[in-house]
Amino acid sequence: MSNEQVGDPEGRRIAKHRALLFAEAAQIARLLKTRLARAGYDTSVCDALIRDLGGHENSYLIKAYGPVKSRKKPRRRSPQPLTDERQANYIYIDENGNSKPEPVNRPTFFSLGAVSMTHESAVKYQAAADKIKNAFFRTTDLTFHEPSMRNRDGIYYFNGDEHKQQAFENAITDLIKTTDFVAFGVGVRKRAYEDFMEGASDPYLPIDVYSLAIDLLLERYVDYLAYKSENTIGRITFESQGPKEDAEHQLEYSRLLLDGTQWVHSSDFRNWLETRLTYVPKSGSHPVELADIFSRDLYEWTRGNCQSNPHRWELFQSKIYLRGDGMRGKFGVKIFPDSDIRDIIEAHRFRCGEIGSN
Repeated sequence: MSNEQVGDPEGRRIAKHRALLFAEAAQIARLLKTRLARAGYDTSVCDALIRDLGGHENSYLIKAYGPVKSRKKPRRRSPQPLTDERQANYIYIDENGNSKPEPVNRPTFFSLGAVSMTHESAVKYQAAADKIKNAFFRTTDLTFHEPSMRNRDGIYYFNGDEHKQQAFENAITDLIKTTDFVAFGVGVRKRAYEDFMEGASDPYLPIDVYSLAIDLLLERYVDYLAYKSENTIGRITFESQGPKEDAEHQLEYSRLLLDGTQWVHSSDFRNWLETRLTYVPKSGSHPVELADIFSRDLYEWTRGNCQSNPHRWELFQSKIYLRGDGMRGKFGVKIFPDSDIRDIIEAHRFRCGEIGSN
């Protein structure tokens, strides 16, 4: 028998499990504090308990994942980024699913997908997408849209011509393969998130699902920009949802720039991102339609507890942002909450690293 150590000799699995138990206990303690505060009871004992549980959780997280390092960015910040004459890096964002509360009789999900690219890549994408549309529809006045494409609905049915359907699929596959972009995304397991917020509200997390997705996605995008060799600044474009919804997203973005998140300081957001947002309706060959395609795959992957293989998932995996070991914000896709499927997600992250290195 080989002397090579197998299994979990350092007890990392046990440490992960205990960290999760302490995190759950802290949630219960916060819930208890909320109830006691409403009754006018002194909650100082609860505060001490929550701090103690948090310390135990952090100790086991260190044992499970290694020392927790600061996410401070190593590169110099600028007091006025717009005077640095940085090259713009464009990120286009679209969603799938409903971010609003839904009926309680079924699990619900939401995804926010994004593709990041240079201006030159965006121009090349538009030309390539126009070429496909002219070839199959004799017009460029339409927008690729999911899930209609994968379901072969409407114009994508091609009157039942299977040969043309497959030719179109091949063209879209080639479009994704040849377009130079980096993918980012957030999948929210809405029912689990609602339970999480009811059980122990986290002051760092917004209640609104869309706002949560914005925060988690841009944390990862800022990490990507901070570690790029080029000195760039992010320029963000959302697919427009309507004046009210766009204003809501702008409000959350402004809060992000002013307050930051638990993991990324507000000055990092202000340094790496332009303060403005751009909104575009779905029309023509715009990179937002590519974000829509990715977002649909991410939605289906989230809905399948991160074990399914959606329509074009294999194409996108090598495009997902990955830095180093991918831990703690260094991977472009975040599923939340993920405590019960973390091992599955970690395995996927390593798989993406293997694909990207080929």
